[in-house]
Amino acid sequence: MKNNIIVFVFFLILSHSAFANVTLPNVLSDNMVLQRNSEVTVWGWANPQEEVVITPSWNHHEYKIKASNQAKWEINIPTPKEGGPFTISIKGYNEIVLKNILIGEVWICSGQSNMEMSASWGIENGDEAVKNATNENIRFFMIPKLTATSPQNNVSGNWTECTPATMKYFSATGYFFAKRLQEQLKKVPIGLIGSNWGGTPAEIWMPEEVIQKDVVLLESAKTRKEESYGPNQPGRAFNAMIFPLAGFKIAGVIWYQGESNVGSTVYDKTFSALITSWRKLWKYDFPFYYVQIAPYKYGENHFGGVEIRNAQRKVLQEVPNVGMAITSDISPIDDIHPKDKKSLGTRLANLALVNTYKTNSDLVYGPLYTAIKIDKNKVVVTFGNANGLHFTTKNANQFEISGIDNLFYVAEAVIKKNTVIVKSDKVSHPVKVRFAWTNIAQSELFNKANLPASSFMSE
Repeated sequence: MKNNIIVFVFFLILSHSAFANVTLPNVLSDNMVLQRNSEVTVWGWANPQEEVVITPSWNHHEYKIKASNQAKWEINIPTPKEGGPFTISIKGYNEIVLKNILIGEVWICSGQSNMEMSASWGIENGDEAVKNATNENIRFFMIPKLTATSPQNNVSGNWTECTPATMKYFSATGYFFAKRLQEQLKKVPIGLIGSNWGGTPAEIWMPEEVIQKDVVLLESAKTRKEESYGPNQPGRAFNAMIFPLAGFKIAGVIWYQGESNVGSTVYDKTFSALITSWRKLWKYDFPFYYVQIAPYKYGENHFGGVEIRNAQRKVLQEVPNVGMAITSDISPIDDIHPKDKKSLGTRLANLALVNTYKTNSDLVYGPLYTAIKIDKNKVVVTFGNANGLHFTTKNANQFEISGIDNLFYVAEAVIKKNTVIVKSDKVSHPVKVRFAWTNIAQSELFNKANLPASSFMSE
C-alpha cells in the first residue's frame, strides 16, 4: 500500500511537470484594450515545446506557436479596426479565455506626481468629473510602485473599466487625455497604462546601462539625492514598471516629469536619452508627448525651474515625433501640483489629434523661439506658431538682453509682423536674449490660439 502511494505521488509530480499550465503576463487580461489596425504581440509561458493555440473572436483564426526551451512563447496576431467586446482563447494543456476585450488606442501615462495625481487628491471640478466618469470604452491598467535591480518579465496590475470608483484613483491627466481623444475619434476605445511615482527623477525611468555608458549622464545621476519617498538609483523603476510592458503594442506615451530634476544642467540630454531608450525597447519611434513643468517658486536665488523648462523646449528640436504642452497660463506659482488637469490632458490630446491622428490642423502650440537676428542695438526674435502674436499686459517686461559680459537687463519689447524686437539702453551691443527667465514666470506672450510662449534663452 505504501509503495502504491509513493508511485501515485511520483506520477502526480511527473504529470505536473509534463502538463504545465499556460500562463500570461498580467497586462494580457480581461478588459484590456489592444492597439487597432496593427499586429500585437501575445506572449506568455508554457512547458518547453508545448503547443499554444491563440484564437481571437474577431476573426476566429487559429494562431499556433510552440514554447521555447526557456518555457516562453510569443506570437504576433493582426487586430482589426476599433470595436469589441471580443474574446481571445489561449489554449495549451489548459485553456484561458480573455473576455471583454476592446480594440482601440493604447497610451502609457508616466512620470512623477503630476501625472500620478488623481481626482482623489483634489483637482479642479474633481467631484463632478468623478460622478460622470462611467465609460466602458476607457480602460485603465494601473501599475503599483515597484523597483528592481534588473529588468522584470511581469508586473502587477489588472485592466479595469472606467467607472467613478476606478477613475477617482487613476491619473486625472490621463483620463482627460482619453476623454478628449474620444471626442474627436468618434468614441474609439482608449486604453491607458499608468506607471508613475511621485518625487522621482528621470534617471530611475531609463535603463541603467544608458547612464553608465555616458559620462555626462552618469555625473549628473550621481548628484541625485537619496529620498525617503522613492528611489534615486538609475533604472530601478524602469526595470520593474516599464520593461515588463515592452511587448504590449502602444500608440504612444504621455509624460509629466521634471520637477525632481530641478538643478540639473543636462536635463535635455537626460530626457532625450530616456525617450530614445523607450523607443529602442519597443522597437519603433512612437509619439512621445510631454508637459513642460509649471512655474513654481523653487527659490529665486537660482534658475533651476526655468532651466528645466528650457531643456524641455530644446528636446522639441533634438528628438523627432515629440510634442510639448505648455502650462504657465493654467498653473499657480505657489502649487507644485496644479489642479487644472482637464486643460492639461486636453492640451496633450490636442497634440496627438493634430500630429498623430491628423484629425484637424488646429494651432496646438504656443509660440516657440526659433532664432535671433542682431540689428545694431536691437535684436529681432522670431518664433514658430507666431500667428496673432500678442502680449497680455501693457508693460511687457519678460524679455532681457545681454552683451558679451552676460549681464542681462530688462528690454523694451515690441511686436512687429509676428516677431518681437527688443532693445535696452544699457546694452549697446546685444549678444543674447532670454524670455520669462525666472522659476515663477508665467508667460505674457501668446498667439492667436491663446497659448503661451515657452521660456527660452538664445544659444
